[in-house]
Amino acid sequence: TPTTPSFSSSSNIKVEASTGDGRFYSPVVKGLAEKHGISYAELSQIPGTGQAGRVTKQDFLNYLDGGAGSDSTNVAPASAAPSFQAPPAAQPPARQESRPPAPQVENIPGEEWAANGTKIVPMDNMRRLIAEHMVRSKHTSPHVYSVQEVDCSRISAWRAKHKNEFKKREGMSLSFTPFFLEAAIRALLQFPLVNSSVDGNTIVMKRAINLGCAVALGNSGLIVPVIKSAEEKNFVGLCRSLNDLALRARAKKLLPDEVTGGTFTVTNPGIFGTMIGTPIINQPQVAILCLGQIKKRPVVVDDMIAIREVCYLTLSYDHRIIDGSLGGQYLAFIREYLENWDLDRPLY
Repeated sequence: TPTTPSFSSSSNIKVEASTGDGRFYSPVVKGLAEKHGISYAELSQIPGTGQAGRVTKQDFLNYLDGGAGSDSTNVAPASAAPSFQAPPAAQPPARQESRPPAPQVENIPGEEWAANGTKIVPMDNMRRLIAEHMVRSKHTSPHVYSVQEVDCSRISAWRAKHKNEFKKREGMSLSFTPFFLEAAIRALLQFPLVNSSVDGNTIVMKRAINLGCAVALGNSGLIVPVIKSAEEKNFVGLCRSLNDLALRARAKKLLPDEVTGGTFTVTNPGIFGTMIGTPIINQPQVAILCLGQIKKRPVVVDDMIAIREVCYLTLSYDHRIIDGSLGGQYLAFIREYLENWDLDRPLY
């Protein structure tokens, strides 16, 4: 039986998010129930006039006005700290509609929307740090953006040829991201200024390529684990490192050394359907590469219309030391590298 989410106040009154028959209670209703000491069992008996029979705020207030809450067998005083035992065999919630449920917004129990339609929600520590870092980057680096289109048909064909063998031997799926990581590394070796930082009036060139790979953590923000000395790894080595860091990032098991020391970052919002992004540079680096969604599109090839798997790459770079010509050359190198991928190249 799935566990039903609950919240508790200082009085230890527990009000569940939904009943065993699938009824849903808004944060406003749950807050009112806690405030007035209405138990879970009693709340489930209030008739609802909202969508799909949901209990609205007015339904709850009408229930209180009608004398509800005076029966001590149904409503426990706040100091009694009652608890609710879930039924032993609750039925799965009834399907209300075919479209996906609306995203849940985390609310502070007992608080309602203000009269002007706003609510103050404090940032958690990670979101606050991300915000400070992004603002500092914009104040530090004059951002410039270059975009190039890449035909991914050859890497897609090579991936299709080897993905089953890769999955069998490595125990994980072969994604497109490592192809772009390898191309980005080769381009950094060709254009080392992109793999540097600025210190006052000097440029600090970096010999090692410590490749940061942004990992989304859902509502918890994002984190950028770093593949150290990425230029020393082959294709499969990059796949293994990327998968390992991503899994441990989501499990919150990264070591401090694995999220510091990056010299260049790659972010991939394309997995969420993003076509083109303009990411903010991860200081003190001077550039970040953004991968757009790979999608079949009509393109012109030798004066003929053809369907190809295409994506857009964006390079955000610090205009203090990187000009548009260098940014364009860096992206062009990646494009040529991927569009000329050797189809006979062995996986291992």
